[in-house]
Amino acid sequence: MSKEQRQPDSVVLVVEDEPIVRLDTAETLQQRGLTVVEAATAADALKILETRPEVRLVFTDMGIPGRIKGMDLARLVHQYWPHILLVITSGGERPDEGEIPDAGRFIAKPYSPEQVAGEIDELLRKD
Repeated sequence: MSKEQRQPDSVVLVVEDEPIVRLDTAETLQQRGLTVVEAATAADALKILETRPEVRLVFTDMGIPGRIKGMDLARLVHQYWPHILLVITSGGERPDEGEIPDAGRFIAKPYSPEQVAGEIDELLRKD
C-alpha cells in the first residue's frame, strides 16, 4: 500500500524489548510510509497510547518484560482503545485462535520485517 492510499494518521506502535528487532521492524514500516512510535515495555506503550490518539495499530511481542505482558497489553488496548488494531508476535507461545481481541493477527518469530509490514498494510487497508 502506498503512502497516498493510507490515511495521514497511519501510526503504528511497535512494542519490542529487543532493540535490534524493534529498530529493523520500525525502519521497514517507515519505509512503507508509516509513522512509527517505539516502546520496550507495556508500561511505556500505555504511556504513549495515553498521549498519542493517532495510533491506529499496536504490534507487540508476547514476551516483553515487566508486569504486563504482550497479550495483557493487547487486552488493555482493546478495552481502552477499541479502535486500535492488534498484531501479536512470539518466538515461543502461540495464542489460541480467537484469543487476540478484535480479530487481531499473530506472526510467529522468527519473522522478516517485510512479513510484518505486509500484515500491517493489509490490516490498515481493511480498516
